[in-house]
Amino acid sequence: MGRKRKLGDVYAFMLPNGQYAFAHVLQEAAIGVYKHLGTSLNDLPTDNNEYMFIISVYRSVFSKWIFIENRPFETEDDAWAPPRCMYDRIGQSFHQYYRGKIIPSTKEECVGLEPMAVWNECHLICRIMEGDKWKQWFPNYSGIIDNLS
Repeated sequence: MGRKRKLGDVYAFMLPNGQYAFAHVLQEAAIGVYKHLGTSLNDLPTDNNEYMFIISVYRSVFSKWIFIENRPFETEDDAWAPPRCMYDRIGQSFHQYYRGKIIPSTKEECVGLEPMAVWNECHLICRIMEGDKWKQWFPNYSGIIDNLS
């Protein structure tokens, strides 16, 4: 049985190009994926809060990844993901998910927010390697949000 993930843990996983990506465990099921991509497991990110993006992942991904170290957060607030957006297709309404709560919202308030979704490792790797191509997986969300002026 593998190590149980803890708040502040940093994990590494290999990308198809041979580089390593690093993920910082946040509250709930969220991770911050560091902007820094390493050439080895020892080529670690140096800035604790320089994330490429913050998303939620399935618990199962941690059993595939390599535990590196625990990096505690400076403040309790730093350990939480920023608000994320949810779109209800049936009710055609927007909500924000923040610190375990679902809050009614407007689409204007959702501009620039990450969609609330749980990602698997293969989708996470595609997002790192292929940039904005991931938005095709959320056509209702990204089409509405991206077209706001």
